[in-house]
Amino acid sequence: MSGVVRVLSIAGTDPTGGAGLQADLKSIAAHDGYGMGVVTALVAQNTRVVRSVHVPDTGFLREQLDAVSDDVVIDAVKIGMLGTADVVATVTGWLAEHRPPVVVVDPVMVATSGDRLLTADAEAALAGLFAHADLLTPNRAELRVLGDLARRATGGADAAGEADAAGALGDAALVAATWDVLVLAKGGHDDGPTSDDVLVAPDGRVRVFSGLRVVTANTHGTGCSLSSAIATLAARHGDWEVAVGAAKRWLTTALEHADALEVGAGNGPVDHGAATRAALPPVSWTDAWWDDVAAVREDLLHDDFLRGLADGTLPTAAFEGYLAQDVHYLRAYERHLARLAAASDGPAAAFWRTAAEGCAAEARDLHHRRLSGAHEDDPVHPVCAGYLAHLQAAADTGSTAVLAAAVLPCFRVYAWVGTRLGTAPEGHPFADWIGAYGDPAFAAASAEATAWVERLAATATGAERGRMARAHRRSTEWEAAFFRMPSDVATA
Repeated sequence: MSGVVRVLSIAGTDPTGGAGLQADLKSIAAHDGYGMGVVTALVAQNTRVVRSVHVPDTGFLREQLDAVSDDVVIDAVKIGMLGTADVVATVTGWLAEHRPPVVVVDPVMVATSGDRLLTADAEAALAGLFAHADLLTPNRAELRVLGDLARRATGGADAAGEADAAGALGDAALVAATWDVLVLAKGGHDDGPTSDDVLVAPDGRVRVFSGLRVVTANTHGTGCSLSSAIATLAARHGDWEVAVGAAKRWLTTALEHADALEVGAGNGPVDHGAATRAALPPVSWTDAWWDDVAAVREDLLHDDFLRGLADGTLPTAAFEGYLAQDVHYLRAYERHLARLAAASDGPAAAFWRTAAEGCAAEARDLHHRRLSGAHEDDPVHPVCAGYLAHLQAAADTGSTAVLAAAVLPCFRVYAWVGTRLGTAPEGHPFADWIGAYGDPAFAAASAEATAWVERLAATATGAERGRMARAHRRSTEWEAAFFRMPSDVATA
C-alpha cells in the first residue's frame, strides 16, 4: 500500500457539500487519504429539504465501479446511499469480484426526519451486501430496521416486540452476529451530556467510545462524514478500534466548529477541515504576500545598483541621484506614516508615529549629509513619481488597512536587502548606507510593522484583504523599480 490510502466512496450526491459523496471526499482528505467517488444517485437537496432523487441506470453504475477498480488499487471503500434493490445488487456484485481490504457500509435507510430512504426490496437485498462488509455504521432508526431484518433472517416471530425489548445494543449485537460484521451503534441522537458510540463485535464484545455532546443543529452529513473517516483511518492503522476512536474525536471537533460555517438556512454541515486547521500553523496573511513577491525580491539581488553598492564600485553620480530621489520619497512616505498614526490607537499609533519621525530624521541627516546640498533641486524621477502616486492611491481608498499594506514593503524589502548586503569592511565608500540597511533596530521596526499589518489583515473582509494584497504586491514592484532607477539618473 502507498503512503496515502486510496479510498472509494460509493454514495449519492449533495450539491450543498454537507453530506453524501461530497462530505465523504472532504472526510477522506481530512485524514490524508486520496478520495475517489462513484455516484449511485443524484440528489437535489439542500440543508432544509430533499427535493428529488435521480438514480442513474445500474449499467452505468457498474461502468463507474469497473473504471476505478480496473485501474486503481483501492485500499478502502465506504458505501452510502444505495436507494433501490438493483443498485444494492450491482454494488454487491462488484464487491464480490473486487473486495478491497476495508469495507464500511453506512446503511442510509432512514433520514433524521424519519423518512425511509431505501425501498423495502432494497432493504431485503442488503443481506447480500453485508456479507462483504467489515463495519456497519447505522443511526438509531436504521439500527431498528436492521434489527428487524436480522430477526426475520433468523426466524424471529414478533420482530417489533422483540426490537422494543432488545434496545439499541441488543439490535447491534443481533445484526453483528447475523452477518458477521462489526456494528457501530452511534449515540448522536441520544440525550445526556455525552455522546456514546458503541462498537459491537460478532462475538458480543463491546467497546464504548465516549465524547462530550456538542449542542448544535448543524449535524447534516455526520453519518457520511464519520463512516468515510473510519474507512480511511482503518486502512491506515489496520485496527478498527483505533480508527473509530480517532474518527470520533475528529467528528467532535468538526461539530464544535459547525456553527461558524454558516452554510444554509436549515441543518447545516459539520466543519470537515476544523481539526486539520487546528494542527496547522496560524495563517499569516503577510507571509503569503511576502511569498507572492519572492520572484521580484530575488531579481533585486542581480541589480547593478545593489551589486555596485555592495562591492563599492557604484558610480558616485548614480548613488547621489538615487539619494536625491529617496529624499522626495521619504517626505511623502513620512506623511503616509503620520496618516496611519492618526487613524490608529494605542501602541499601533505610537509605532506609526515613531516611524514617521524616523523618516524625517533619515531624510534630514543621512541623506543630506551624503548630498551636502547637491541635487536638492533634482526633479522627481518618473519612477519615484509613480511609486508616490501608488501610495497616494492607497491612501485615497480611505482604508487604513490598504494604506498599511502599501507602506509595508518599504520596511520589509529594505530590511531583507540588509541581510543580503551583510557588513561593509572598513573604508568601504558606502559603509554608512549599508549599515543603515542592516541596522538591527530597523529590522525590529520592520518586524513590528509586519505584525501591525497582519492584525489589520486578520480583521479585514475578504475583499479588503484582496486590496491589501494587491497594494503590497504593487509597492514591492515599485521598490524594485526604485533600485533600478539610478542607472537612468546617472545617464540623464
